[in-house]
Amino acid sequence: MTDNASFPHTESVHGDREETTDFGYRSVPKAEKKPLVRAVFDSVAGRYDVMNDVMSLGIHRVWKRIFINALAPRRDLKLLDLAGGTGDISFGWLRNNGGPAILTDINASMLEVGRARAASKGYLSDIEFSVVDAEAIPLPDRSVDRVSIAFGLRNCTDKDAVLREARRVLRPGGKFCCLEFSRVQVAALAPVYDAWSFGVLPRMGQIIAKDAESYRYLAESIRTFPEQEVLAQMMRDAGLEKVSYQNLSGGIAAIHSGWKL
Repeated sequence: MTDNASFPHTESVHGDREETTDFGYRSVPKAEKKPLVRAVFDSVAGRYDVMNDVMSLGIHRVWKRIFINALAPRRDLKLLDLAGGTGDISFGWLRNNGGPAILTDINASMLEVGRARAASKGYLSDIEFSVVDAEAIPLPDRSVDRVSIAFGLRNCTDKDAVLREARRVLRPGGKFCCLEFSRVQVAALAPVYDAWSFGVLPRMGQIIAKDAESYRYLAESIRTFPEQEVLAQMMRDAGLEKVSYQNLSGGIAAIHSGWKL
């Protein structure tokens, strides 16, 4: 199933047809998804970084290094880090000589963890923190040079709106980059990956974060996310140009890039 699938419509108590969207494998009214996602990350915020290492066996650190290289940090460039959570991308950007960063997330609990980590690393003076819905970015047109979103787009209700907003706030010549779990391209990996995602991860979530259900949702949300070519076309439809993607670890994750020309 991809994000372009037609989800059923439900009848509201007033008899109106209510549009729905995916929340993992569940179909929920669109208005309910953001609170549900917020509850997931409120629950896991304190153990999120530990679970990232567990979920990916530490490989997410390699993926993020490749992603930051794709952003091509420079001191004269400004980064908007969407769904930046606990700060890995903003910190990597600054560590690689990037300019000022705006670290945003719709979830205040995640952002609090990111702020604490920034303080411990000495990055507070270079980062602006803001609770932001990526579907409605409170920045002027043409105000940043790079927009990043890492492992966050699949949790957004209106992914097309996120892509349009990313393009809007980019300056001409600016670049958008998305790092996200994607569709496995190596057939032999698929059964192992499924067993890990749906068998091991919820159990580890229960042991480490005391929350199996949130990690079951996260595994499901990966499977309902648009595959590589579909996301690339969504980016083109949003007005981004020179769109390309790079598969990582056999397609378990992918980096999509596009430019505002």
